[in-house]
Amino acid sequence: MISESTKARFAREVAKFPAEQKQSAVMACLSIVQQEQGWVSPDSELVVAEVLGMPVMAVHEVTTFYNMYNQKPVGKFKLNVCTNLPCQLRGGAQALAHLEHKLGVHAGETTADGLFTLQPSECQGACADAPVLLVNDRHMCSFMSHEKLDQLVDSLKKAEAA
Repeated sequence: MISESTKARFAREVAKFPAEQKQSAVMACLSIVQQEQGWVSPDSELVVAEVLGMPVMAVHEVTTFYNMYNQKPVGKFKLNVCTNLPCQLRGGAQALAHLEHKLGVHAGETTADGLFTLQPSECQGACADAPVLLVNDRHMCSFMSHEKLDQLVDSLKKAEAA
């Protein structure tokens, strides 16, 4: 569940806002949960709602609106490939299909070894660099040709094996 150290991190985020606006810390609290647990479970949403004094459904709405929150366990490396129109026009769909083939999974699935989760995503704000993808919601990869996609996957596998 949620540890006392996690609740202390919540309190630090809540303290950044006026008391009557503590719900403004919802995204930060959800990010903390995900950093510590890898995903945001319904039980975690309940705890965040209690801490912030807001309805559980309001927390769930935030969790489901943003694709940066994992609503189920994911692999060690989450690959979000932009599939919005500008990226589609510059090879986004082909990049996603290439990764599906290389990893042996369909979009939305995790590899059997638990290493990779492959997901389509909405705009990542880097249309000029398409096709683009995010690794673990933090590292942007641009101009992802099939060769660069292969190199990325191979380097992540090597990093995990080391």
